[in-house]
Amino acid sequence: MIAVTEAPAASRTTAPGPPPVQVLSFAEPLPGFPDHADYVLVAGDAAGLLFWLQSVALDGPRFLAVAAGEYFPEYAPVVPPAVRAELGLADAADAQVLCLVTVPGGEVAEATANLRAPVVVAPATHRARQVVQPDGSLPLRRRLRR
Repeated sequence: MIAVTEAPAASRTTAPGPPPVQVLSFAEPLPGFPDHADYVLVAGDAAGLLFWLQSVALDGPRFLAVAAGEYFPEYAPVVPPAVRAELGLADAADAQVLCLVTVPGGEVAEATANLRAPVVVAPATHRARQVVQPDGSLPLRRRLRR
């Protein structure tokens, strides 16, 4: 038996409450994940550059994503009028654009972003869709560097 003579020191968080999360409903599930249409978008860093797109389902998939404009300022994905209507976006400029990230073998220096099929989010409606770009020259694996 171990006797505890003093209580462990408590630490307090400086955050005002739980981190904000945004629940997103995908108009169409991500390819390969037909049973997962609802996700939460959780900030992965304080700067708002990295995100976790986490299925709300227990043991569901989780994807690393980046704010496209922060890493690829010249990137301007096409958001067709039908997709804007489906998501409730009056203007494509109102969209939050995320790129899903792959980290091969856990090597952060080798991380790549998918520019061919960004995730387009309508912040006002909390709707999202992965939008395959008509420009086939956009890379599936573009090196992720700022």
